[in-house]
Amino acid sequence: MDKKIVIYQIFTRLFGNRNTTRKVAGSVAENGVGKLNDFDATVLRHIHDMGITHVWYTGVIRHATQTDYSTYGIPRQNPLVVKGVAGSPYAIADYYDIDPDLAENVDERMQEFEHLVERTHKAGMKVIIDFVPNHVAREYHSIKKPAGVKDLGEDDNQGMNFSPQNNFYYSDYQLDLSGVSAYRNREDKEADYIENPAKATGNDRFDNRPSDNDWYETVKLNYGVDYCNGRGRSYHFDPIPNTWAKMTDILLFWASKGVDGFRCDMAEMVPSSFWRYATTVVKNRYPQIDFIGEVYDGNQYHTFVDSGFDYLYDKVGMYDCIRDVICGRRPASAITYQWQTVGDIAQHMLYFLENHDEQRIASDFFCGDAKKAIPGVVVSALLMRNPFMLYAGQEFGEKGMDAEGFSGRDGRTTIFDYWSLDTLRNGYFDRRHISKDAKALAVQYQQILRIANREKAVYDGEFFDLMYVNPASQHFNPRVNYAFLRKAANEVLMVVTNFSADRMNLKVMIPEHAFNFLNIPETTVEAVDLLTGEQQTITLQKDGMFPADVRPYSARIFKFSIMKETADYLFNEHNKEEFPPAHTAEHLLNQVMVRMFGCERSRNAHVERKKSKISYILDHKPARQEEKAIEQQMQQLIDADLPVTFEVVDKDNLPKGIDKSRLPEDASQQVRLVRIGDFDVCPCIGKHVRSTSQIGRFELLGTNWDEQTHSFRIRFKVVQ
Repeated sequence: MDKKIVIYQIFTRLFGNRNTTRKVAGSVAENGVGKLNDFDATVLRHIHDMGITHVWYTGVIRHATQTDYSTYGIPRQNPLVVKGVAGSPYAIADYYDIDPDLAENVDERMQEFEHLVERTHKAGMKVIIDFVPNHVAREYHSIKKPAGVKDLGEDDNQGMNFSPQNNFYYSDYQLDLSGVSAYRNREDKEADYIENPAKATGNDRFDNRPSDNDWYETVKLNYGVDYCNGRGRSYHFDPIPNTWAKMTDILLFWASKGVDGFRCDMAEMVPSSFWRYATTVVKNRYPQIDFIGEVYDGNQYHTFVDSGFDYLYDKVGMYDCIRDVICGRRPASAITYQWQTVGDIAQHMLYFLENHDEQRIASDFFCGDAKKAIPGVVVSALLMRNPFMLYAGQEFGEKGMDAEGFSGRDGRTTIFDYWSLDTLRNGYFDRRHISKDAKALAVQYQQILRIANREKAVYDGEFFDLMYVNPASQHFNPRVNYAFLRKAANEVLMVVTNFSADRMNLKVMIPEHAFNFLNIPETTVEAVDLLTGEQQTITLQKDGMFPADVRPYSARIFKFSIMKETADYLFNEHNKEEFPPAHTAEHLLNQVMVRMFGCERSRNAHVERKKSKISYILDHKPARQEEKAIEQQMQQLIDADLPVTFEVVDKDNLPKGIDKSRLPEDASQQVRLVRIGDFDVCPCIGKHVRSTSQIGRFELLGTNWDEQTHSFRIRFKVVQ
């Protein structure tokens, strides 16, 4: 593995919606809806730049909705069996179709999805979609199934409550919705929904009278399990049940569209024997496909991993634990027990702190402040090699405190209603209005996620928990502090977190066992905090202490090399006192000139607070229009508010595009790279702003051209 999997869950319908009407229970015409085409190259580049490797587009398959698309030949759904005006994306109405809400051109909705897959791949990320195997919408009917494919229930014997070759379960009576408040309170008392015989609900209610607490809008699929056998539950898997073949064909259909993975909804409600069958068939044809299972029963984790799942939700384990640590209900030391509990399948667990089912971190129902969760994000993203997932808006501190319609004010972002989120609109489409707090939070997330998938010690390294040798003392508090080591080859990360509101000067013991297990020598190293760039010299001794000054709700991620003596890999001394905004502008200007004129980065620059000058060797004298274009592009990049981050790499393993010959002859073995979004990366040990908007206004004061040397000098200043 050369990169840690970082999944970005996007509720597709909401993401690109810039309509701010937000009428409670409003229609699509009133509240608007996001589109697949909202994910253009710029947006996808922004997502990728955050450190994302996989995008989970939630809700792209056509599902039940109250919106009428019958003019496009799409069957209209009865609103009495649809939750919310927009409908739940987990009440699938056609497994072979795309949600028309998401298309600019409804008739070309599948092509628009295929283009989205292509764009996402081109942006360097993989595509995950939902596979909902347990249940479908009550009025499921496929109008897009391939030729020769029979619809679900088409050949069912509805006179049998159960048959292994039926796709659904049937009762002996007509569906009775009197226990559902939406039905009882309907405005048109003449309106009705007739289903005879009634089908079992998705949450395993096998009679004909569902209630508000049931998944009354869905019907359960039959995988050959007889739940109502008088002698108890019985299994009928030979011959292969009809549903197995149909659902496996659906997986193959979407894999053929270029999808790279499936997040399998309520996987534990479907027999593991089916998963073993389906994952084997799919992976034989598409070996790159990942299966992610929503499984909540920890006792079944091994069963589902053995059945072909690559990753499983760790909601009842690590999520619940870290949420409690953030909220002060459990000590940070409890994290140790959670990773130990899953044992040899730890690398198969998917960690997260938000998704569409869970309450937002910043909501009143979680901890009310997104910043408080930063140490939890650090632990979740860096603890193991396993994947980490975040939910769109989490990185901007989305609170989820709207009452949107069917979804009330519960700390979650609605999946049932047409709505929009200011955090996403400002974060991706109108950054002029993004708040300083949201911007700072997003930079922190980006730093952490980039460390996760760029540091070999994280994505492919060993792990050592330090909690057992660090009990409560004046230098360490296991209730709010958690510490661990990661190591790959000669690179080591020491991660120390602080879940408290107090700044803490900690001393973390590294036991002899850690030295032996990780093959770390006793030596003196120069440790660099990858979050702040601060350096400190540390003497590593068995059972010795590692000092860490950790700010409130924060972490230290110290990186050091054990390859050579300290003198060989200290960063080169840097005597210049640059003005960070102007120095960062120098980085941008270098890349602008490289891209516009095909020249090298400047080797002659004088960057100062009042004004700066920088020279380039070009093949022609730039015209006035080209000079103006330089100034315009610089300001566009500044206004784009690109994050400025850095990483430490070995000189012999520089990323592609870095010219090693430009390093000084006495360059240290460890090189610091400064990245400005995905626009520029270069070695530098100077001071920089945290994001480009902090540069201010770029003013091109004048230029000079030397025809003999083809030297083009730019004079500029930045105005704060």
